[in-house]
Amino acid sequence: MRGQVEICGCFPTGRHYPGIADRLAKTQVGLPVPGLAVGFEPDRIWAESALAIIDFETTGLDPATDRVLEMGIVCFDDGVLSASHNWLIHPTIPVPAEASSVHGITDEMLADQPRFDAVWPEIRAVLEGRLPVAYNAGFDKRFLLAELERLGEPTWGEELPPAMQAEVEWVDPLVWVRELFPDRSAKLGEICAHLGVPLEEAHRAANDAEAAGRVLFAMSERMPATYGELIRVQVRYAAQQDVDFAIWRGRRF
Repeated sequence: MRGQVEICGCFPTGRHYPGIADRLAKTQVGLPVPGLAVGFEPDRIWAESALAIIDFETTGLDPATDRVLEMGIVCFDDGVLSASHNWLIHPTIPVPAEASSVHGITDEMLADQPRFDAVWPEIRAVLEGRLPVAYNAGFDKRFLLAELERLGEPTWGEELPPAMQAEVEWVDPLVWVRELFPDRSAKLGEICAHLGVPLEEAHRAANDAEAAGRVLFAMSERMPATYGELIRVQVRYAAQQDVDFAIWRGRRF
């Protein structure tokens, strides 16, 4: 359950054309890039790095009151899928019918599943040493940080896995989909169909995570090659998209 209001289709950006990301990047060569994970140098080729594609299914959209009930992490190394992990998690609160209608996960399916604190050590081990990626990353990042806060886990410190560090910017394929395909719906299933990326049993965490990773790599040749410039340009695009979305929503409603 990925915050569907936020990715409810397409809205025009009208800014992207082939090569603009690299042009934007070249204007700021040598400047520090906020939000980079420690241990991943700015000039590293991100597509050759260790990535953790993360996806949550949840009881709702608010990380303060809702809970994670499924987590998927799909690992890519040097552009190749190397591992896929999926956990069903007891959310400690009932699953609303509205949420179940999206992902198909019910209270009965979760009755005997472990809580987040029980599976967290295993999850953390998978995240270690990997750049975090998520489709509509803000949603998944907020839910992870909220779960960590409830566990009393730190979210600041260079020794932590990058996904645990609140200051680290996650790679977000959605931002790039909106820039590269401004006339198409940004919904994961629809962009997968456009790019020929398989997505079976959508809205299950590991399946969505794998699809998001494959969408990311399908766009990689049209994105900045280095990690630092990827994040620098992504942050700029995301900020402008927030403005565009607010304007579009205001005109629509």
